[in-house]
Amino acid sequence: MAQEQIKYKLISAKLVGSNVVNFRLEDGSLVKVHVELIRAGVATDRKAPDGTPLYNFNFGNRVEIETKEKTFYAPAPATPTQSTNDKKTDQYTS
Repeated sequence: MAQEQIKYKLISAKLVGSNVVNFRLEDGSLVKVHVELIRAGVATDRKAPDGTPLYNFNFGNRVEIETKEKTFYAPAPATPTQSTNDKKTDQYTS
């Protein structure tokens, strides 16, 4: 049996205020939650039982954690096995 579908019209949205919410943790770290409204729509073929519009939203989020010490780990860069200055030059004899 097919699931019932509702038709939505895409509508634009404008950010009002900041899209970041900050939380200070007990250990002094700062958690930043960035929220993005990816898509917004309003139903074109029906309304809620009380007569208000039906909306559909898609959100994206990103979380950043800033520790009190402000340190982090990252992979070490690859080291070359031999530099060009260390290469032996070919010796030719006649």
